[in-house]
Amino acid sequence: MADKTLTRMDLSEAVFREVGLSRNESAQLVEAVLEHMSDALVKGEQVKISSFGTFSVRDKSARVGRNPKTGEEVPINPRRVLTFRPSHLMKDRVADGNKR
Repeated sequence: MADKTLTRMDLSEAVFREVGLSRNESAQLVEAVLEHMSDALVKGEQVKISSFGTFSVRDKSARVGRNPKTGEEVPINPRRVLTFRPSHLMKDRVADGNKR
């Protein structure tokens, strides 16, 4: 697998090339979209991007965990976690990439 990571800069550069906005406007657009997504998730809303997947927040209740080294039981506090469920199209696309 490649060790390449897609960054905000890469996304804004793609918008610059594909849409034709200035580099500054492209960066602002990417930031605005990511901020809008983040705000929705903080409010507990789902973010569904067609043909890509769904981001959602899940509440996990308190539970007892175990330290694997010592075997000692440790309480795990309740928390909210971000989850992502890819669409079937995305799953298929990723699986097809494994065949190359």
